[in-house]
Amino acid sequence: MPTRRSVLLGGAGAALSLPATASPASAIAPDWSVELVDSTMARFTPATLGGWDYTRGLYLYGQYLVYKRTGNQAYFNYMKAWVDRFVDGNGNINNSFNNLDAMRPGVLLPILHAETGQQRYKTAADKIRNRFNTYPRTQDGGMIHNTGFVGQLWADGVYMAQPFIANYAKQYNQTYGFDESTRNMVTYFNRLRASNGLMFHAYDADGSSGWATGADRASDFHWARAIGWVAMAAIDILEVLPANHVRRQAMIDIVRHLAGGFQRFQDPASGRWFQVVDRGTTSGNWTETSASAMFTYMISRAVERGYIDASFKPVADRGYQGVLQRISLGGDGRTNLREIVVGTSPGDLNYYFNRPRQTNDFHGLGAFLIMSEQLTRVP
Repeated sequence: MPTRRSVLLGGAGAALSLPATASPASAIAPDWSVELVDSTMARFTPATLGGWDYTRGLYLYGQYLVYKRTGNQAYFNYMKAWVDRFVDGNGNINNSFNNLDAMRPGVLLPILHAETGQQRYKTAADKIRNRFNTYPRTQDGGMIHNTGFVGQLWADGVYMAQPFIANYAKQYNQTYGFDESTRNMVTYFNRLRASNGLMFHAYDADGSSGWATGADRASDFHWARAIGWVAMAAIDILEVLPANHVRRQAMIDIVRHLAGGFQRFQDPASGRWFQVVDRGTTSGNWTETSASAMFTYMISRAVERGYIDASFKPVADRGYQGVLQRISLGGDGRTNLREIVVGTSPGDLNYYFNRPRQTNDFHGLGAFLIMSEQLTRVP
């Protein structure tokens, strides 16, 4: 059973059993980041957590943020033990990196190099960095989602690869990564941007995919998590991008575009966002947890950094409270995070509506931690 931690919401005393979303001024709410990490570590060892997969990379990056706040060495050791399953003592990593998804766990490698000083993590990170040299792109320079999907740009893909190369550039003083990451972000944005403040899920250069039925060979719908990946990527790249970089303003413009869309389409009843963001009144649609956490994170950080006006803060506050309504402690004392959509490809409206919803899916666990650490630090 996880070790119980709490966050004081005001005053002394008060029962832990009161839910955070209904707390009076004197209530103590759980530290949900700690609860979630403790619960996940209780459910899985590093050996059983899963393979080299973007969802695990997302989750463990979130766990690292909790480690940095709490100083709990067990959180770091767990992350390191998982990575060490795939990176040997010489820095060899058995992966061809033929899709962007495979690159996401790589964000942990420069972190481990900085934290431990062990060269093998830099050697493994170099393999991903060097894959960019030959990775296939569209004619306008966008890295395709998967080498088997020629000419396809999926909004999901920017978060899988571009923050890695931007952080690599920052840590190892290589300006190429700043140029490459922002070039891709702008290319994707130009292909997928919608006039309503959102983005479409994907683009196919030759329009041959069955889902490429929208204008300019894009998909037709605004799937929430696809947009969330772009939102988090833009914010994370801006964290390390030099102030004088030629595309810095373009990156801020992406954030501002999305912030307007998030404000416009936030569900007034729950504070969350719908699976298909602009179809909140369409029967069968539902509010999805991972994307709601991603949107909330972007808005909060963008307000903090001054990219958008402080009037957006209530949007993040409502989003945060809405996501907190989806987490609770089960009878075993472990967290359950609900209503998380599984991995999703581009498709039609019914396909998005009917995608399975899971509890404790790693898409949601990782997004929750990233959001929670931001809103814990900047309430």
